[in-house]
Amino acid sequence: MGTDGWKTDFTPAYDAAIIGGGFFGAVIALYLRRRGLERVIVLEKGPDLLRRASYNNQARIHNGYHYPRNIVTALRSHVNFPRFVGDFRECVDDSFEKVYAVAKMNSKVTGNQFRLFSERIGVPIEPAPAKIKDRFNPDLIEEVFVCKEFAFDPDKLRAIVRRRLREAGVEVRLNTAAERVTESGGGLTLECRSPDGAACIEANLVFNCTYSQINRLLVDSRLPIVPLKHELTELAVVDVPPAMKNLGVTVMCGPFFSCMPFPALGRHTLSHVRYTPHCEWHDREDAEYRDAHGFMDTVERKSAFLRMVKDAERYIPEMSGIRQRDSLWEIKTVLPMNENDDGRPILFRKDHGLKGLTCVMGGKVDNIYDALEELDKTFVKTAVK
Repeated sequence: MGTDGWKTDFTPAYDAAIIGGGFFGAVIALYLRRRGLERVIVLEKGPDLLRRASYNNQARIHNGYHYPRNIVTALRSHVNFPRFVGDFRECVDDSFEKVYAVAKMNSKVTGNQFRLFSERIGVPIEPAPAKIKDRFNPDLIEEVFVCKEFAFDPDKLRAIVRRRLREAGVEVRLNTAAERVTESGGGLTLECRSPDGAACIEANLVFNCTYSQINRLLVDSRLPIVPLKHELTELAVVDVPPAMKNLGVTVMCGPFFSCMPFPALGRHTLSHVRYTPHCEWHDREDAEYRDAHGFMDTVERKSAFLRMVKDAERYIPEMSGIRQRDSLWEIKTVLPMNENDDGRPILFRKDHGLKGLTCVMGGKVDNIYDALEELDKTFVKTAVK
């Protein structure tokens, strides 16, 4: 036994260890195998892959419309949209019509501005036909547009990822938490814990892809933290009236709502800019660290569904017929610098505190391609022998 009770019988060194078996961690593992790294391992502290933020989200495949106040994020979403649809076609749901409506009051864009923005980034947009537009309250809604945007089924996405990891020969260890990372003989050592006990894993490269838990590893490893903002969020899982079954709606651009199909459950989710976040906090060097998962496990959860639906039905009267069936609760994590402009750039910190340790985080599934482009820039020449 070594210090602190850790076993010193190291496994053979891995070329790369990925902490976090969400969508980002899994795809990065596949990328590294394709680039020639022989021994790649994914460590997931939960009982399965893609079960936390990769599942508990709106399941929207963004095409850029959602970001009229951040042209870079909008353009990247539009560029990445067909890539995700092509790479993961088996999990894509394109069976519904996607509508964006612009509110007359409290919106940060007008209907004309939203149309011009969409045309500028090159995404399809056209005025909604009367059978759709007439469902909105004309006193509160200025314009309604039919757009091109899809959803994904997170259960099917998980099945795709599992199969590809297995076929690629990536080792996956579930129920295994990486608790600390340290330097070791030119590489890195991960101190891990599973139901079988504590053990160490050596790796040349370590990728911290744990989303809201990124700073948990850094704090426990006595490394500098990354400034992050966290929100405890609720997506209401709902049954919509029959006429809305094949419709996804987003009202822009302010304190409004979205009602999107959630293919994994055969229902919709209802979210609201004002009521989906229940509380928030920041990770900062000058503040005591709060473990996001620990907080979520203990905090009292009181649904805000009634507030969401009461506001939504002002804009679409038939939404009064929505019925709540459940809620998806999760921690949403974003970079504080984008609080005011809705931007969703990735976090990519190479050699963060230790040589070979990289922290990666994205706020949307299509962000994965931005992360892979960063890997192309920084690791292809140095990591692949």
